Amino acid sequence: MKKSALPAPLRFAMVGLGHFAQAAVLPAFANTKKKAELKALVTGDPEKSAELSEKYQVPAVSYDSYESLLQSGDIDAVYVAVPNTLHREYTERAARQGMHVLCEKPLAYTTADARAMITACREANVRLMTAYRLHFEEGNLQAIAAVKGGEIGEPRLFIATHTMQVKEDNIRVDAELGGGPLEDIGIYCLNAARYLFQSEPEEVFAYACFGTDPRFVEVPESVCATLRFPQNRLATFLCGFGEAKSSEYRVLGTKGLIKVDPAFTWQGDIQLSVINGQQKTRKFKHRDQIAAEIIHFVDSVRNDQDPEPSGEEGLIDVNIIEALRHSYTTNQPVKLDHSQDKCYPDPSQSIHRPPSSNPELVNASSPGQ
Repeated sequence: MKKSALPAPLRFAMVGLGHFAQAAVLPAFANTKKKAELKALVTGDPEKSAELSEKYQVPAVSYDSYESLLQSGDIDAVYVAVPNTLHREYTERAARQGMHVLCEKPLAYTTADARAMITACREANVRLMTAYRLHFEEGNLQAIAAVKGGEIGEPRLFIATHTMQVKEDNIRVDAELGGGPLEDIGIYCLNAARYLFQSEPEEVFAYACFGTDPRFVEVPESVCATLRFPQNRLATFLCGFGEAKSSEYRVLGTKGLIKVDPAFTWQGDIQLSVINGQQKTRKFKHRDQIAAEIIHFVDSVRNDQDPEPSGEEGLIDVNIIEALRHSYTTNQPVKLDHSQDKCYPDPSQSIHRPPSSNPELVNASSPGQ
């Protein structure tokens, strides 16, 4: 049952204490202008439980005690950062107990799971947000403004790469947990193409390469995707777990181009160049993107409004990713139907918070080299 009144600040439990949760999310709570408060941790690792509970001065419970925590009256929301295939379970259980849910991307591994999460939150009258941190990052938002403002003429092509060397035995190469380069980092390219074109793809095609590296027995080493958008627009992106690090995109228009490099980082500066006879380059300094998304989520809960990005936004990407997986499995293009109205991120959503601390991690390390 949803609580009739919400305390200030909104009280969160962090569900899952992997690398990103420890390195980026936990420190962000202290950077939310006191709108959000970390009140509990949920983990299956006793060492994480003991050390992080002491560090953040909040109780830690096991996954077996998750239901008791949800019923305790001590929290109002959960930040879900467990492996992708577990998002549905921990979201549905939270919703049934009246908890608002901020869930890491991708929202789910399958369209069916994403729809079920949205339904569970709607029926419980709680808010669901997909954790797209770049929807609040100024560099990417200014790229949207440049395209919408006609600075490169009519946008025609989007080209992106997002690659890294993933360590052996990382959960990102575990198919049962929803791993894979398309799901983990390709989703940033896909989401960027959609918000820069301000439209939805009508047809997609993808290739996947597995290679001979033992890391990639269960998931592809790399994926190349092409998406056909309305108004004669094409997007292509390449994502991979066996290549040197890259994080960039370009939008080519009839009168110029936009380049963002790096584009998708959460812990560094982002650089935007607009080239249309002359080149204008702006560097957007490192900021706390996770605190920004938490602030937006809390404001949405308090204003009783759907956040942007909503659960439906997450569903759109999951549906496209599922189509891309089908395409590279069958070697066939897949047509898509997008019937719902869509609200894309707007430059007014920029939220600036200074970089958070760089904490020592417990039984967690960076996924890449």
